Amino acid sequence: MAARFDTIVLGGGIVGASIGVHLQQRGRAVALVDRRAPGSETSLGNAGLIQREGVYPYAFPRSVGELLFYARNRSLDARYHPRAMLTLAPFLIRYWWHSEPSRHAKIARAYATLIEHCVAEHRALAEAAGATELLRHDGWLKLFRTRAKQDQELRTADRCYQEFGVSFESLDQAGLHALEPNLSAGVIGALRYTTAKAVSDPQALVHAYARYFQALGGRILVGDATTLAPQWRVSTDEGLIEGQSVVVALGPWSDDVVRKFDYDVPFAVKRGYHMHYAVELGARLHHPVLDVENGFLIAPMARGIRLTTGVELGLRDTPKTPVQLDAVEPAARELFPLRARLDDEPWMGCRPCTPDMLPVIGPAPRHKGMWFAFGHAYHGLTLGPITGRLIGEMMTGSETICDPAPFSVERFRV
Repeated sequence: MAARFDTIVLGGGIVGASIGVHLQQRGRAVALVDRRAPGSETSLGNAGLIQREGVYPYAFPRSVGELLFYARNRSLDARYHPRAMLTLAPFLIRYWWHSEPSRHAKIARAYATLIEHCVAEHRALAEAAGATELLRHDGWLKLFRTRAKQDQELRTADRCYQEFGVSFESLDQAGLHALEPNLSAGVIGALRYTTAKAVSDPQALVHAYARYFQALGGRILVGDATTLAPQWRVSTDEGLIEGQSVVVALGPWSDDVVRKFDYDVPFAVKRGYHMHYAVELGARLHHPVLDVENGFLIAPMARGIRLTTGVELGLRDTPKTPVQLDAVEPAARELFPLRARLDDEPWMGCRPCTPDMLPVIGPAPRHKGMWFAFGHAYHGLTLGPITGRLIGEMMTGSETICDPAPFSVERFRV
């Protein structure tokens, strides 16, 4: 006889684990199902940022000059696979359309209703899970090598402060090097986003949330999400399980499931890479730092200094092509005294993206008991706990912390 649950959550990343916790807290009996242990896929590899400042999601280049620049496919911050472009073209055209400034501003106003809660919801969940030692509270830094870029980013930061109350601090070269004395002297200044948080080990944070989920009575099972069948059944290593409802929170693999049920959600992935490095004796990095002009970020992690790359546009399942990592590594070594690589090979992950840059959060319109929670792009870590809370409130009929309408899958007329 199949084991029965109130809800089956498909996906053991930061989003799925957070949903599991919030549903258990609200009295639901939940099974969390994934093919691997929690936090082993997309949630493992990121910059570890909880981006309170990230109210404007990453837009597609709009000007002719920018498009021609990226078309050369030599940029450090964005590369593409030429053979994937025909397949990705419909998505990219819609992405370009939504990136028009007035549309982008409207998207930001909706996005901000989630982002504004990201730090508080992580703090609450980390405290409940006994994982506060994994959070860093000093914000993160955007570094500049030219005055023009610094002035441009300062205008953007000031706009976010005026519109959304996002705090920041502008640092000149002396102020920056007082905070980070081991950075290269070639950096002329920085912005420090003071209300953002950082995580020293993103996978460990997901593990902590998953253990808390189990302590609340939730079950973690290894299973195949693609076996999902109404109403609702999934195959696991412990046999068939059943649930009154199901939440699809599979990140870049979500479309494998939703398409089975004839939901044609516009969806693509942005691939990215990371590598860990040792450092020279005595050198320390205190904040995650983004080298804006060179398109990479380095962050202090439990394993070492993590170097993360920019965007690679390609198909989800094609082999790794870590050319960006090789291209930015010399600049990263010039910025900070990195030594040997610590990983056997570069890690690669895929960020699940929608063309309007907003996640999909809410019920499936044609299948009772099916819910969606995916498409968080680069803000999966940032938005995991607030997504969990919003889904928990919607599924239990509670008052919601924000208006869920902008995140409905029905905006795509599926």
